Amino acid sequence: MRMAREDYEREVGSFVWDIPAGYNIVDVVEAHAARNPKKVALHWEDAEGHRRALTYGELVDQASRLGAALMKLGVTKNEPVLHLLPRIPEAHVAQLGTFVAGGVAVPCSEMLRVKEIAYRAQASGARVIVADPSTVDAAEQARGGSPLTTFILVGGERKGWLSFEKLLAEAPAKTSKVKIGANDPMTINFTSGTTGNPKPVVHKHHWMYCHHRVTARYWWDASADDVLWATTAPGWAKWYWSPVGVGLTTGATQFLYNGRFEAERYLELLERYRVTRLCATPTEYRLFAQVPDMGRYKLVLKDALSAGEPLNVEPIQAFKRAFGVTIRDGYGQTESVCLVCNYPGLPVKPGSMGVPTPGPGATLIDEQGNPVKRGEAGEIAVRPGNPAIFDGYWEAPELDRDAFAGGWYRTGDLARMDEEGYLFFEGRADDVILTSGYRIGPFEIEDALVSHPAVVEAAAIAAPHKERGEIVKAFVILAKGYAPSEALVKELQEHVKRVTAPYKYPRAIDFVTELPKTTSGKIRRGELKRRAWEGWDRG
Repeated sequence: MRMAREDYEREVGSFVWDIPAGYNIVDVVEAHAARNPKKVALHWEDAEGHRRALTYGELVDQASRLGAALMKLGVTKNEPVLHLLPRIPEAHVAQLGTFVAGGVAVPCSEMLRVKEIAYRAQASGARVIVADPSTVDAAEQARGGSPLTTFILVGGERKGWLSFEKLLAEAPAKTSKVKIGANDPMTINFTSGTTGNPKPVVHKHHWMYCHHRVTARYWWDASADDVLWATTAPGWAKWYWSPVGVGLTTGATQFLYNGRFEAERYLELLERYRVTRLCATPTEYRLFAQVPDMGRYKLVLKDALSAGEPLNVEPIQAFKRAFGVTIRDGYGQTESVCLVCNYPGLPVKPGSMGVPTPGPGATLIDEQGNPVKRGEAGEIAVRPGNPAIFDGYWEAPELDRDAFAGGWYRTGDLARMDEEGYLFFEGRADDVILTSGYRIGPFEIEDALVSHPAVVEAAAIAAPHKERGEIVKAFVILAKGYAPSEALVKELQEHVKRVTAPYKYPRAIDFVTELPKTTSGKIRRGELKRRAWEGWDRG
C-alpha cells in the first residue's frame, strides 16, 4: 500500500513491536499451507531450462520429513546445521526442516572453499551439513578439519553421504516439531570485517517477525498476491531478508533462478513468470540499463528494489522509461532488518537510500556516540536490545562487548541526512569493501595473497568501477626473484580464487615497493583508497 509522508510519520511515532512469544517461521509457513496447500510457494528454473514448482503443502510436508530425519540423526534443539546449497528449492526445505528439528541454520555460500567451510563448522560447532553436487567436493575435503560427521547430499549419491531424497522418503509424513519461540536462535550468518575471520552473527526467530513487520511492509510492500524475485542466493543474509523474511512470511509466490546473470535472460524470466516485485543488485540494474530497447519485454512489474550499495541515477532513469517503475533503494546489514528505505509512495531522490524505517530507530552519530545535526556526516547506528538487529555473536561474548560498546550498535556505514530526512551514503567508517552486493573484508584477500610465494605483503581496498560500483583492488609487494607482469597478475587472481571464495578476488592489482603505514606499522588503507578514488565521479 502506497504511503503518504504523513502516514509514515504517524507510524514512526506510534510503532510498537508486540512480538508474539511463540513466533517462528515454521508455524507461519504451516499456516499458509493450511489455508491454501496447492498454492505455489516457488517456481524454479536453471540455466539449462529445467523447471519445477513447489506448493506450500509440499514445502511443509518435505520440511516436516527432513526435520524428523534430522532428529533421528541426533540433531537437538539449538544445534547448528550447515547449509551449503545453491539456488534450488531444497534450500528452503533444508532451512525449514532444520527449524522443525529445533536446530539453527548456518547458511554458507556455495562459492566457499574448503578452509572457509571448515572454519564455519568449527566456529559454529556444526556436526551436520547439507550440500549438493556442486558443493560436495569442497564439503568432503573439509571433513577432516572440522567437527562435521554427518553429510547429507541433495540430488545425488556419494560414498559416506546420506541421500537427502531417501531421508525424506523414509521419514514419517507427519512429525511433532520441536517447540521453538521468538527468543530461540534461528540462524548463524557469517559476516566479514576488517580483521580476522568472518564473525558468526546470531539471529533469533523474533528477527524474522521484524522482517515481516518492517522489510516486507515498508520496503517491499509485498502481499500474498505477489510473485517475488530476489536474485540473492541461500548462503547470504539477504536470502533471509527477502525469500524467507518477505516471501515466506507473507505467503507470496517466489521465483528462483539457478544460473549466471545475463541481462536479457533475466528480462525474459521476469516476463515469463510474471514477476510483480524484483530485488536485484545495483550491478544487475546497471547491466539491465545497457540492453537496447529494454521496454520490448512485457513485464507486469509493480516494484523494483535495489540493495547492497548506492545506485546511480542512469539505471533508475532507464528502468523508469522502459517499465514505468522507479527503482527504490533500501539499506540494512547482515546484522539487521531494513534500517533505511525509499518506502512506497515516497518521492525517490537519486543517490539517497531513503528515510529511516519505523521500529529500528536508525540514528546518525559521531565518534563519541552523539547524534549529529542534519547535513553532517555520521555513522548509522541502532540501540542494542532492539529486536530489529542481531542478538550477538555465537559463543563469543568478547565480540558482543565490542559490538555494543558505548550504548550503540555501529554499522560502520557513514551517511548524512538532508533537511527532508533523506539519508545519503558517504562511505565506510572502516575498510570493509562493498562490491556487486558482496561485503568483503580486506584481511581475507590479503591473507590469501600472502599465501602465494611471490607475495611478501599486500593491502586490499575498494576501488571505483563503472558497472560494479566498487571492485577489490590489491597493492602487492613482491618477493625477491619475482617481477611484475600481466601473467603474474592472472596467477595471483587465480590463486585467490582457489584459496577463498572466488567473488573476493582482486580484479585489479598494482605492484608496489612499499605500503603507507602508521607509526605502529598498520597499513593505511584509507590513503590507498583515497588515491584510487581521486578524480572519480560516482555518478
